[in-house]
Amino acid sequence: MGSRASTLLREEEIEEIKKETGFSHSQITRLYSRFTSLDKGENGTLSREDFQRIPELAINPLGDRIINAFFPEGEDQVNFRGFMRTLAHFRPIEDNEKNKNATTSEPLNSRTNKLLFAFRLYDLDRDDKISRDELLQVLEKVDVEQKMSIRFLH
Repeated sequence: MGSRASTLLREEEIEEIKKETGFSHSQITRLYSRFTSLDKGENGTLSREDFQRIPELAINPLGDRIINAFFPEGEDQVNFRGFMRTLAHFRPIEDNEKNKNATTSEPLNSRTNKLLFAFRLYDLDRDDKISRDELLQVLEKVDVEQKMSIRFLH
């Protein structure tokens, strides 16, 4: 089963993903294996339901927003390339130094792209503004989660 990930992902695809995202060959192979294990429909894409089965996202107060970040507007499936593009926003910024190339666009994990990504997590209606209500929704979710954690510890 471990070889499934490497046999279905062609070497040229890995190289393209490396250039686009900054992930290493081994990271891409490992993430492809994880992607295929989440792909319960075995159709080469993930649905929102596939993401909701991830325990860390299920308990995260912002899990639904993180999940939505993987799906372009109007889409209900994400392929491996889109999955990797979204994950690239979570890579440390210092990784950019070793991947700098004057001919490519700004890395997905640049400070600017990370800020835009985080902004979109809060901008639910995608009007390029974070309204008071959108901010309050996030604060309320985090507050409820914090109160639940405190009760659990006592």
